[in-house]
Amino acid sequence: MKRLGLWLLGIMLAAPLMGAMSPPANAAEEKTKTLVIGCTASQTGVFHMESLRQINGLQLWLEQVNAAGGIKLADGTVAKFAVKFYDDESKEERVRELYSTLINEDKADFLISPYSSGLADAAAAIAQKHQKLMITAGAASDVTYKKGHTLIYQTYSPASRYLTGALDLLGKLDPKARKVAILHEKDLFSTEVVSALKVYAEGKGYQIVLHEGYDSGQRDFAPLIAKIPQGVEAVMGGGHIADSQALARQIYEKDVKAKMVALLVAPSEPGFADLGEAAVGVIGPSQWEPLAKYSPEAAQAAGLEWYGPNIPDFVRTYRAKYKKWPSYHSAGGYVAGLLLQKAVQTAGSTDTAKIKAMLDKLDLLTFYGRLKFDQNPKSHGLQIGHEMFLTQWQKDAQGKLISLLLNQIVWPEAAKTAEAMLYPLH
Repeated sequence: MKRLGLWLLGIMLAAPLMGAMSPPANAAEEKTKTLVIGCTASQTGVFHMESLRQINGLQLWLEQVNAAGGIKLADGTVAKFAVKFYDDESKEERVRELYSTLINEDKADFLISPYSSGLADAAAAIAQKHQKLMITAGAASDVTYKKGHTLIYQTYSPASRYLTGALDLLGKLDPKARKVAILHEKDLFSTEVVSALKVYAEGKGYQIVLHEGYDSGQRDFAPLIAKIPQGVEAVMGGGHIADSQALARQIYEKDVKAKMVALLVAPSEPGFADLGEAAVGVIGPSQWEPLAKYSPEAAQAAGLEWYGPNIPDFVRTYRAKYKKWPSYHSAGGYVAGLLLQKAVQTAGSTDTAKIKAMLDKLDLLTFYGRLKFDQNPKSHGLQIGHEMFLTQWQKDAQGKLISLLLNQIVWPEAAKTAEAMLYPLH
């Protein structure tokens, strides 16, 4: 089988996760079982960068929960976890083939989706067909949850909410701004984002002066940028890491006189700072940030259960393992595993029906934020608890852009760590 990877990990990395059991004194007499989580990861292809972050987060969770002793079930069995994954090559046809393999040949107990809405949508159809519960990580599409699925659960805020907040922020920064240009990757996720953005913008009285898509893999945006009309006040869209980063750099180089540049995925990555001046002022939607204010105290104040590690511990252990700052893709991979851990622990069982019942009523706060799923049959499993952030790269007091901590949260108001600024007019 192509590029098969198997993780069965039990090394102590950090303090035990809240809710995981400590190893019993009489471990030799203990009955144990291994729960296999099946997934694919884009080790190659257009999604390999984002997918790497996601699988890193999942691997960190796996090591920690197993090192903490696993989960004790109602019958006294201790469950530990293993992850089996294949390279899907960033291709939907490979996803369909490999999730069938994971279910029918590898006998995976639970599934986690690949990164990207298109790939996750393909995996969801296979999972539902075979009545396998799947947590989608790195997949924001609303469409997947409107197909009558009953066993698919989303960790990301839906795509329809990714950039609408940027217009609210623009209205606060410059109430007279009205002209918006949209340039976007022509994939499922990005198209859903900008479609919702267009409807929202027109409802708010904004004028869409340019709305054009580009192919996945495109890196030369000079022809598209040349179409942006004079007097445009916001440029929005993008797609994933490589294309959005290239688009931000070329907008800067072409000296586009916009008051806001808001792009998908790339601005939330720590490496976006490598653009230097071209990164300054760029806004990006993010599912999670190290500067977020989620904590056990915040959970108590909101009347919610807190589960799992706190933000400082997650960041510390991730950096210790990977020597890099975690992105929201990293956090998404970790929380997908954490959700399965919580479901198994609360149900005291590995039975799919019992896990489903637990997830349907779940409402809790984690280091990643609030998690709650829509129970409406027409949108079952859609994430309705999690909050999107808008971040912006800003310089420090000395005029330098050198620290991850200078990717500030600027929206919503209650979560902001800095005041937003208009895009620099270079």
